[in-house]
Amino acid sequence: MNPTLLVASIVLQAALIVHCIKTGRNTIWVWVLALLSYAGVIAYVVVELLPELLRSRAVQRAGKSVRGALNPEADLRRYENMARLSGDVASRQRYADELVRHGRAAEAIEEYRQILTGLYEHDPNLMLGLARAQFANDDPKAARETLDDLIRFNPDFRSPEGHLLYARSLEGEGNIEKALDEYKVLASYYPGAEAAVRYAQLLRSQGQHDEARKVVRELLDQARIAPAHYRRAQREWLTTAERLLD
Repeated sequence: MNPTLLVASIVLQAALIVHCIKTGRNTIWVWVLALLSYAGVIAYVVVELLPELLRSRAVQRAGKSVRGALNPEADLRRYENMARLSGDVASRQRYADELVRHGRAAEAIEEYRQILTGLYEHDPNLMLGLARAQFANDDPKAARETLDDLIRFNPDFRSPEGHLLYARSLEGEGNIEKALDEYKVLASYYPGAEAAVRYAQLLRSQGQHDEARKVVRELLDQARIAPAHYRRAQREWLTTAERLLD
């Protein structure tokens, strides 16, 4: 055997033997790896590592992204078929939400209006879905009115996402003073960075630069002591916040 290949085989065998022992796999693999060189390495990878890798969330997400790029409407068609076959509210809501994600908000609005009848006429989650579709359809006034009705019929309903949508709808309508009030409340409790950033952006657009910088600094100070997974999840909004300090 070529000396380079021999060295590579030994290194791979040693690494996988260590992996086998550390992960508590069947000790027979130690002998397979030690005695069968590349054949043992291939067998271990195929039998032990590949199935584990394919089950990992990261690989599943990557696979979903690839499938989405190759067939972007696959999920949409699947949800449509499920909605038409079962006709239940949950499947029709998933279909309506998928329509919004595909830029077909007007169709989603119609789907929601058909669902919001009978026992579900004032269902808060469905009304929130309708408001999202209306906002995506460039109709912030309709979205705000739907959210007003949602609270009127469901006074105990709480949703940070719904509250953020309400503030954005007010801003879209041009009701800046009320939007600022809502964003200010949101910035104090919203679980992500988006609300504070949108608040700072609106303050800045109204010439309130000092207040905007104060909001951003508070957000970034909190982010520095937050867990790493929060900073990763909010990276885009935190980067936008840093630009607002320029």
